[in-house]
Amino acid sequence: MTINTIEYSKLMQKKLDQAVIIGATSGWMEANAGEVIYNGGDEVKIPTMTTSGLADYDRDNGFVQGGITLKYNTYKMTQDRGRTFQIDRMDVDESGFVATSANLIKVFQTEKVIPEIDSYRYSTIADIAIKANQSEAVALTADNALTKIREHIRAVQDIVGDDVPLILTMSTKTRALIEDSPKIGKSINVADFKQGGMSFKVKSLDESVIRIAPSSRLKTKYEILDGTTSGQEAGGLKAAADAKDINWIITPARVPIAISKTDKLRVFEPDTNQKADAWKIDYRKYHDLWIKESNKKIIFVCVGA
Repeated sequence: MTINTIEYSKLMQKKLDQAVIIGATSGWMEANAGEVIYNGGDEVKIPTMTTSGLADYDRDNGFVQGGITLKYNTYKMTQDRGRTFQIDRMDVDESGFVATSANLIKVFQTEKVIPEIDSYRYSTIADIAIKANQSEAVALTADNALTKIREHIRAVQDIVGDDVPLILTMSTKTRALIEDSPKIGKSINVADFKQGGMSFKVKSLDESVIRIAPSSRLKTKYEILDGTTSGQEAGGLKAAADAKDINWIITPARVPIAISKTDKLRVFEPDTNQKADAWKIDYRKYHDLWIKESNKKIIFVCVGA
């Protein structure tokens, strides 16, 4: 053997997780998982801290004792997804397997995994916002788009304050309507943005960072295809028949807690693979998104009428 498949799998696993954070338009949400405890599998523990409010200071007795409650709630990642691929021995020799398999996984993640994760996250946030009465259906035009989006930004800022960084996620189509508005003036600016350890320039509206996602990933509801049922063999997600377009999502940057973990990346050599004379690659991904109960009233989603 010219490669160590176990070490190769471990190395690839780390790179795959990082690639999702950088490549997904929702990758910035994973920065909020810093305090989340994950020890493998489909469970995570998310901390919630509450404290007492202020009390009167007594000049004789001093401070009034306050209370702190730190609780870790256990959540399950509901999205347990995977695929297996085979590369025939004759297609690559041992020295070329690393490059070929890396390219296979790169294409798979870029074209299938990342769009699915983005779509799931945005539809989940939309569902939470709709159930919390933090949404509005609007038929957008160039005349009303800018007014509406500012109205929704102000509604969130009225709760969290105007110094809390907001992320504004929208499609290219929605951004075009805003940019075509005669009221736009100099409202669109350029801002610095960090995601997955990388810094880059993005546009902002009234100091709210704009993240652009393909409109196909901005639907309120998707069917999750199991990959085996007739008609679902292609896998991935498909917009539900009753899905609405998401015009935009407004959330404080710290609110969505997203996790995606490549739980298993197994590589079998042709001599080990019992099914075929081929390299076999097993890929398994856990992912999910949560918004704490206390934060459900500080997000807003605008959907199509």
